[in-house]
Amino acid sequence: MIKTIGFIGGGNMASAIIKGVVRAGFMNPDNIFVFDLCKEKNFTLKEECGISVAESAREIAKKCDCVVLAVKPIAFPSLLTDIREDLKENDPLIISIAAGKTTEYIGSFLNYEANIVRVMPNINAKAGAAMCAYCSSKPLAQEHTDFIEGLFTSVGRIIPIGEEMFPLFSVIAGCSPAYAYMFIDALARAAVKHGMNKKTALEISAQAVLGSAKLILESGEHPWELIDQVCSPGGTTIEGLAALQDCGLDSAVRKAVDAAVEKDSKI
Repeated sequence: MIKTIGFIGGGNMASAIIKGVVRAGFMNPDNIFVFDLCKEKNFTLKEECGISVAESAREIAKKCDCVVLAVKPIAFPSLLTDIREDLKENDPLIISIAAGKTTEYIGSFLNYEANIVRVMPNINAKAGAAMCAYCSSKPLAQEHTDFIEGLFTSVGRIIPIGEEMFPLFSVIAGCSPAYAYMFIDALARAAVKHGMNKKTALEISAQAVLGSAKLILESGEHPWELIDQVCSPGGTTIEGLAALQDCGLDSAVRKAVDAAVEKDSKI
């Protein structure tokens, strides 16, 4: 049973997850530990969330039932080599939130068959609305599955997928928030052109997009079914929709995904 969790790394994503877990009451802050080389990050998380600060990455590897690797991928070789004996002795559930690094890659630095889970959250974890996916190096015990899903449900949604789908997931879930932000900003700027102040226009645009996404998830209706419900014959919505299609919105989105997938394959 997982009673304690330790984060090695206290950056933006780790911070978002810790805050979400504490806010949701998923774990007692006393059972959450963090270690980052930047002492200021440790202090801030302790002050804001009431969690404990570990003295080192090795301390977390030795004492925690679950170890979250929340450092940049470039740090994995040295970090895992340094803590692998402690991990082997403790045998915790290991969760990596590093982009682009497979469970096989992580396991290659360890000297035992570890229970490694790869999770890909996105930036919207900061608002408790992330889309996350996970896979594991070997079949998970039910208690571990429940723990992982509970942990990341604290910051949004999470689904299991095959590891071969992770590059595509990272593109459509990891990159797409930037595309959505761009769309929201473009919508707001268009409103500014017609006389609305930017702050009001951003609030309206962001809420409209948020509500639209929520309706798709909760209604089970296909996006085009909802589009048809909004488009009155000869109305303003169908006029704007036709303009978007004329400008190649669908094609532009596909090209953005294709470009990101191609770039990911070269990293």
